[in-house]
Amino acid sequence: MYSITKIVIALGALVAPSLAFSGEMTWYTPGLGACGQTNTESDAVVAMSSPDQDGHCGKQVKITYGGKTTTATVVDKCPGCAATSIDASPAVFEQVASLDAGRIDITWEYI
Repeated sequence: MYSITKIVIALGALVAPSLAFSGEMTWYTPGLGACGQTNTESDAVVAMSSPDQDGHCGKQVKITYGGKTTTATVVDKCPGCAATSIDASPAVFEQVASLDAGRIDITWEYI
């Protein structure tokens, strides 16, 4: 028999909104990533700081900047990234800004 408390907690988890993070996004040239797969500049992939990436290989993130949104898959760690900052493939970065920008302030969330 389920208790009312367990049912309420389970329902709350189903309808809870995603947690959005703020950070910086830079771009990099992907290769063999920490998640064990090889990617190229044209793949929609990102590398994250170790705490953000741990346990999230293969998960999708939604990235927002300047009213534009794109999605990417977590495939690598970014040792030089601050917590909540990400490194994106050129294909992902160009969806929201010019590569010439180099570093932009973004929001992102796991989806």
